[in-house]
Amino acid sequence: MNLLKDEVPLLVRKLAVPASIGTLFQTLYTIVDTFYAGKISPEALSALSKSFPIFFIIIATSIGVTVAGTSLIGSSIGEKNEKNVLSYFVNIIIYAVIISIAVSILGLSFGEKIFILMNSSEEVTSLGLEYVNTVFLGTILFILVVALNSFLHAEGDTVTYRNILIFSFFLNIILNPILIFGFLFIPPLGITGIGIATLIAQFVSLLIILIKILKNQRIKKINLKHFKAKFYFLKNIFFQSMPITIAILGYSVASAIVFTYVGLSGEYAAAGYGSATRIEQVVLLPILGINTAIISIIAQNIGAKYYYRVEQSYFTSIKYGLFIMLIAGVVIFISADIVPKFFSSNPEVIMHGSMYLKISAFILPAYPIFFLSNGFFMALKKSEKAMLNNIARNVVVPILSFYIARSINADFKTFFYIWAIFQWLISLILLFYVKYYIKYKLANV
Repeated sequence: MNLLKDEVPLLVRKLAVPASIGTLFQTLYTIVDTFYAGKISPEALSALSKSFPIFFIIIATSIGVTVAGTSLIGSSIGEKNEKNVLSYFVNIIIYAVIISIAVSILGLSFGEKIFILMNSSEEVTSLGLEYVNTVFLGTILFILVVALNSFLHAEGDTVTYRNILIFSFFLNIILNPILIFGFLFIPPLGITGIGIATLIAQFVSLLIILIKILKNQRIKKINLKHFKAKFYFLKNIFFQSMPITIAILGYSVASAIVFTYVGLSGEYAAAGYGSATRIEQVVLLPILGINTAIISIIAQNIGAKYYYRVEQSYFTSIKYGLFIMLIAGVVIFISADIVPKFFSSNPEVIMHGSMYLKISAFILPAYPIFFLSNGFFMALKKSEKAMLNNIARNVVVPILSFYIARSINADFKTFFYIWAIFQWLISLILLFYVKYYIKYKLANV
């Protein structure tokens, strides 16, 4: 594929499909974890659901590293600056090692406080810590994998990571029951086993992607001179990745605030909501795939100053995203009473999961506008704009929703209707802003 010359709609489809398939298996991976947590107990299911805001620190950092590597390396490819391509690649690895140590310390230090903040019972807190403490010991595995993969994404290769995610999914299916319930000489580890299975899968993924990287023709040109930390490149990586990381951490804040309110209805309500969001994540996969595609396409084309292709990439992605989410919303609404039964047989868990999915069906078409608009700014290396967008949606909106709901003593359902109104409002504002930016600001990037 030639990201600078091939037809944009074709490129979006070619890049988005493998990225979406890969992300599908990544999400199915978490669904397998959720399924087995439900087999342990409803409390374990609630613990795994509530661990998401904490575990999301790793996800946010990984996304920041991915976007920084993809946009900076991709832009250098577009500029035909091979020296910078290799320098950014080496320094993104150095940055990944440094930031992973910091993230591990944060997760291990504040995990318990976050569980308590979300109105978790003592049992749920204890189970949740068994999982998150295990995962945070292997933070470096997660972040090194995405650091290496950012180089492949910058070149337009979304197939390799897709294959790795598919392999990890099947490996997780094998490891989870063995480590949770025990097998032969392996003792039953419960929810800790879910965390250990994740680390094993990440380690294998790292080995596979490393082998692929070492075969790359550009990488073969690296010599010892490149393996030095350089302030200029590390500074650029930091200021490109950190706003995104901070912005994406807003999801963690939003999730914690939502779980805090949902927790007022009990641990089973939290378990129902948490399991339902796994289905929502599956539905959103095509949007995340399209987002990966336009970041790669726009990053190279902005480097080459092909502004008309940048505009075309954005609006093509929005058109595809809205069409997919309208169909997905109908499917989710129709199946909302059936899907939660996959995760739990508890009637209260099922009821709350179904209730959330029916409301989520009306929110889904708003999501592509938000995610793809952020992808647009990430590819332009305007991470600060994506950061502000995420802070608005994932910090300001949840706080407003929480306090409005508390002021009217809203129940579970009413809280999420308030949430839905805000999601649509902020997405529409962002759409009009991006249209204005393309018309008046793009040529000055």
